[in-house]
Amino acid sequence: MKHSERHRTHRTGWLRAGVLGANDGIVSTASLVLGIAATGASTRTILVTGVASLVAGAMSMAAGEYVSVSSQADTESADLTREKAELVENPTQEHAELVAIYVKRGLDETLASSVATKLMAHDALAAHARDELGISDTLAAKPVQAALASAGTFAAGAFLPLLMVLVLPASSLMLGLAASSLFFLAILGLIAARAGGSPLLVSATRVTFWGALAMGLTAGVGALFGVAA
Repeated sequence: MKHSERHRTHRTGWLRAGVLGANDGIVSTASLVLGIAATGASTRTILVTGVASLVAGAMSMAAGEYVSVSSQADTESADLTREKAELVENPTQEHAELVAIYVKRGLDETLASSVATKLMAHDALAAHARDELGISDTLAAKPVQAALASAGTFAAGAFLPLLMVLVLPASSLMLGLAASSLFFLAILGLIAARAGGSPLLVSATRVTFWGALAMGLTAGVGALFGVAA
């Protein structure tokens, strides 16, 4: 009978970018809106500030993710190019490197040599990329995917506090926005934990705690230094 296993490591690229984007969207926008609201600003001013935060934040997340992950991809590409040249120039030494790696992992030298020989005959570059450099298709850097995931999820996360600004009365805006944003963060933590296979309560608590801290500090600054608009 075929044994089927479900692993989640193939999700790490988009999951990290997606969770980071949504979390940042909720926290930064809600914090900024609370800070502005604490100064006594009008609903229109608060809303315009929130929309500006959404647009600027989404673009910043996309650019930041694309640049950082592209740097990782460039490094991986350079390593693969160098490894490819070394395989052509000195295949014996490269074979010995793989053998040493497999011996460290628990194979005896004879078996390690046989495994290295067969893997190099099948796809030498892939074998060295995976076992010597730690580069695989699953974990390889994907700049466009990371940028789109971050920008899209940031915008989605930032939209939630803005929606609350529209539906909540001015008299209960701060309390309602803070409570709803913490609720959204908890849901995000649960979704991330579910997708990644991590403990639900730990993930939700972690995300909610840091969100509450950010919103509390920003609202405090707004109340302390703000001037009513």
